[in-house]
Amino acid sequence: MLSPYQKIRLKQLLIWLLPVIWMGIIFLFSATPYERQDLKPALTDRFDLSVIEPFVDRVNFTYHNSEISVASLGIESFVEFFIRKGAHVFVFFTLTLLFIYAFKKTTNLDLQLMLLFSYLFSVLYAGFDEWHQSLTPNRTPYIGDVFLDSVGSLFAVIVVVTVAFLKKRR
Repeated sequence: MLSPYQKIRLKQLLIWLLPVIWMGIIFLFSATPYERQDLKPALTDRFDLSVIEPFVDRVNFTYHNSEISVASLGIESFVEFFIRKGAHVFVFFTLTLLFIYAFKKTTNLDLQLMLLFSYLFSVLYAGFDEWHQSLTPNRTPYIGDVFLDSVGSLFAVIVVVTVAFLKKRR
């Protein structure tokens, strides 16, 4: 039988497993070669992307020394690019929220420190994730992806600050 203290510690451990498991999921995706994550066949089979082509055919920019446009990539690769970059933002938005939740439930830190530590841990993990990709075949690390991850983390902080502000106003 667990003592009340042991029950609290076990609950805290389980709460901290949430960001750790999410980091493990990120790690597994980073360890997967690009060819095994190719979304283009699924996009081609399930969606008629020609419908959106007229709306995005003028979009043209450079990312990681590559031209990003429908003309240079084709519509499937163009859409895949945005799905992948959106995933960076979403994944680190979620990681930061999980860190904030873990800090809130297991520490007595004030909100500012919780947000700061959650953001910093997420950005540090983003850097580790990009380094880890350098060890994976056909994957390349890029500081621009760390920036996108940081944006996702910052969005999470902004959402939490906004919710806290709105709760105080009530």
